[in-house]
Amino acid sequence: MGARKRNTAEARKEAARTNYQAVLRNCPTSPRKMRLVTGLISGKEVNKALDILKYSSQEASRRLEKLLLSAIANWQAKNEGVRVEDSNLYVKNIHVDGGRTLKRLQTAPQGRAYRLRKRSNHVTLVLDSRNKEVENTAK
Repeated sequence: MGARKRNTAEARKEAARTNYQAVLRNCPTSPRKMRLVTGLISGKEVNKALDILKYSSQEASRRLEKLLLSAIANWQAKNEGVRVEDSNLYVKNIHVDGGRTLKRLQTAPQGRAYRLRKRSNHVTLVLDSRNKEVENTAK
């Protein structure tokens, strides 16, 4: 491995250490439906986002609620002794990528068949603290 590649890999690993994220893979919901729900919580504080997801009627919101709780648990594992309420956590970035598509056949009239595409998606949720940004601007 070249020096430049090693340096960028080390920089990426260092940035990942301060990154608090959770990933949901192969969620059996279409990416479009999941993006509708992720649009509701992006940029919101963690407690407010949990409330939005809890009272949302969409099925994808249950899966995102569990994912957000997992990201909070990942944050707590790295920051022991600090309360979530005091840290001012918010959803920094959330994006949905298309996963694998299962192709199925559905019977149709007159001996025909229609193709069904059962879509899935991958969701990546990143948390950050607003207190850190305030400390950096004060310096």
